[in-house]
Amino acid sequence: MSKKYLVTGANGYIGRYVVKNLLDRGNTVIASDLNYDGLDERAIRSKVNLFGGDADIYHQFEEPDVCIHLAWRNGFVHNHDSHITDIPSHYLFIKNMIEGGLKHIVVMGSMHEIGYWEGAIEESTPANPKSNYGIAKNTLRQLTTLLTSQHDICMQWIRGYYILGDDLKNSSIFTKITKLEQEGAATFPFNSGKNKYDFITVEELAQQITAVASQEEVTGVVNCCSGKPVSLADKVEEFIREHHFKIRPEYGAFPDRPYDSPGVWGNPDKINQIMKKQS
Repeated sequence: MSKKYLVTGANGYIGRYVVKNLLDRGNTVIASDLNYDGLDERAIRSKVNLFGGDADIYHQFEEPDVCIHLAWRNGFVHNHDSHITDIPSHYLFIKNMIEGGLKHIVVMGSMHEIGYWEGAIEESTPANPKSNYGIAKNTLRQLTTLLTSQHDICMQWIRGYYILGDDLKNSSIFTKITKLEQEGAATFPFNSGKNKYDFITVEELAQQITAVASQEEVTGVVNCCSGKPVSLADKVEEFIREHHFKIRPEYGAFPDRPYDSPGVWGNPDKINQIMKKQS
C-alpha cells in the first residue's frame, strides 16, 4: 500500500537515495531541504520552514503518514558547535509533528552515539559519546524515545555506520582517495589500516532505511549495517581495485589513534529480519 512520506534533508548525501527508493515503490514523497538541485523530479518540493517552530507544521507538510528525519548540519565535522545548538530545533520539530497527528517517525542516528566500543553494537549497548555530533544524536534519540512513548507512536531510530559510495559528495577516506587520484597523486598518507569497521554503500543504506520505514512491526533502534567487520586496509584496497585507480596507500604515515576501536560493527539481526520479509 502506498503512503505519503515526508523526507527531511531530502537532497542530502543519503536523502536523495531514500527519496528515489520511496518513489520507485509507488509512494508520494514530500521533500524538505534548503535546495533541490538534482533531486528526483517526482518528489513534491516543500517550501515550509522545517525549523520555524510552528505548532501546526504537521498540517503545513500535508499530514504525511511517515516522517523520515534525515536533516542534519555539518555531519562530517564531528565537533562543530551546531550539533549542540541545533538540538532544540530538532526536538521542537519532532514534538510539533507528533502533537499535530504524526503516527510514524524514523530518525537518522549514528554509531557515534555509542562512543568507544569493541565488538558488535547491540540495541542495548550503553552510549558514551565522545564528540558533539555523537552527544547531539544520542540526546535526540533519548528525547524522541520519550516523546513517542508518551503518544503511542511508531518510532524507528536508524543507527548508521561507515558509509561509502557517491564519493565526491561524501567526506570520507574514500572521498580523499578519489580527489587525490584525480589530481594525479601517486600515494596518500595512511595509518596501519588494521582497525575493522562496518561498511555499507549509500545505495544499500537507503534501501535499508526505506525498508525500515515501510513497516511498523520492527521498531526502536535498528542498526542499518552489514554486520560484517572489514579492515580499513582491505576496504581501501578493494575500493582502489574497483575504481581502477593507480594511487597507493602509504601505510604507517599516520599513527593509529589511541581512541579508535580495533573493531566495531553493528548487530544486523533486526535489519536482516526486515529485509527478509520484503524480499
